[in-house]
Formats: sequence, C-alpha cells, structure tokens
Amino acid sequence: MRFADIGQQLRAYRLESGMRAEEIAARLGVSRAALYRYEKGEVIKLDTIRRLAELLKISPLSLLGIGVEYFSRPLAFQERLRQVEEQADQVLQVGGAICYQATTEAFDGALAEAWAEAADQAPERIAARAAADQAMGLLVARKKLHQSRRANIIAMLSESALRRMLVDGVAAGGSLSDRTRTRCRLAARAEAESIAAQMESVPIGLQLGLLASEPAGNFLVLRGRDRAHVCLSPFAPEMTPGAGIGVGSITAADEAVAAHQRVAEAAWRDALKGSAAASRVRDLIRETTR
Repeated sequence: MRFADIGQQLRAYRLESGMRAEEIAARLGVSRAALYRYEKGEVIKLDTIRRLAELLKISPLSLLGIGVEYFSRPLAFQERLRQVEEQADQVLQVGGAICYQATTEAFDGALAEAWAEAADQAPERIAARAAADQAMGLLVARKKLHQSRRANIIAMLSESALRRMLVDGVAAGGSLSDRTRTRCRLAARAEAESIAAQMESVPIGLQLGLLASEPAGNFLVLRGRDRAHVCLSPFAPEMTPGAGIGVGSITAADEAVAAHQRVAEAAWRDALKGSAAASRVRDLIRETTR
C-alpha cells in the first residue's frame, strides 16, 4: 500500500476543493496535525482510507492507485503532476506547443507578467492574484525539480499548437493590454527559436520532435523506477489560470500506460527531428511574423 501516493492525492484534493485543512480533517474525523502527517505519507488507518475515498468521491481501489484520478482545476492537476514527476526518470510528451521543463527564464517572465495583469483585472482580484502566484510557483517548482533530477525527456510538439502560440503569444486566453500581449508574442517567438536550436543541438537527456498532425489529445507517459503513470490534460502549462475548462486525469493502470506508450513510440517514429524539425519551426516563425 503506497501511503505516500495517497498523501499526495489528499494534498491535491485540498488544492482542488479550496477547503481549509480544518474542514477536511473534520470530515475525516482526524486532527489537522494527523491530516498533515497523512499528506507526508505516514500510515493511514483503513477506516480513514474508506472515509477519504468517500470524501474524494472515488472508490477505495482508485485511491490505492488502481483506478483513475480526475482533476477539474488546473492548479490541482499541476500539483499532482509535479508529485508524479518527482519519481519519474523518463518522460514522453505527445502534443502541446512547448516542453515546459526546457523553456527559458524569459518565457517564465512573460508568463508571470501576463498572469499578474489578467488577475488584476479579475472581479475577485485578490483570489485571482493568489491563484496566479500559486500556478507560477508550481511551474517553477517543476522546472527546478527537472534541473535537479534530469529525467530523460522525449517531447513531440504539435505544429498546430506551436503556430497558435506564435500568433496569440504565451498566456493565450487572458485579457491583456496591447503592451503585454506584444511581450507575450515576442516571448513566444523567442521560445520557438530556442526550440529550433534544441532540436538541432539535441542536449543530453532532451529530444524534441515536431508532429505535422495535431494529436487528438495531449498526454504524458512518466516512468519511474517502480511504476509508470499516464497524464492526460486539456490544461496547457502556459494557459492563464482559471481560463481553462476541462478535466485532466492521471492513472498508473498497466493497460493505459502500455496503450499510450505504443502511441508515443509510433508518433516519435513519424515526427520530424533534428535539422528538418528546426527548419520547419523557423518556417512557422517567418509565416506568423510577416
């Protein structure tokens, strides 16, 4: 029984629900201190596991890692993804405009500015700003985690998604001033140039390819020493917090991992790579900046 995994799900639920720790502890019939211990991976009594499964509205089997976890809030999904990445040695990415772990600091800067401006225009400014800060913190934590672990990444980016990012800029979907939107478009162009350079140089542990056909759905296969997970999400990492509507999911089911692994391997065989991929990315930059 993986109590650490259950604790991670409990923490993700706390972010998902927006409830205070005291409220969740009361529903579980435990103290707040016990709740925090459970989140850290300490042993949980079976009766508490049953109540926790009821609270999360999932079966006890799903809670024990046999089923599927669902997330309707981007923040909760990003936190759970960060937790899974902590144990991953290999990452396969299919779809999306970027591989976030390989993005530049300039990308993060433009993203933070855009999110802060969008939050300041929201009806509930304080809550929106807190959500933006939390989302940025989760992304930065994921990047720092990768820099320390150096998991091997094979990412197959979508040509259509990259084109959209070049046209709209990073942080698409937010209501931004002309000045900030211009910065976001410039950041998208600089990031595309960085992607093209990485495709040509192939840094150790990072391989980027380009898919001519857009995937029906983006996903990640993350493999660790003991187990693998499949993560499916409609929430792009550069999406403005609160702008996305959808449901993400994470599962460690063997059949799901195997099926997505096969699709990823086939996509990698068909993807443009190296100088051919870099050339196509630079064509996209020219086509969208005329």
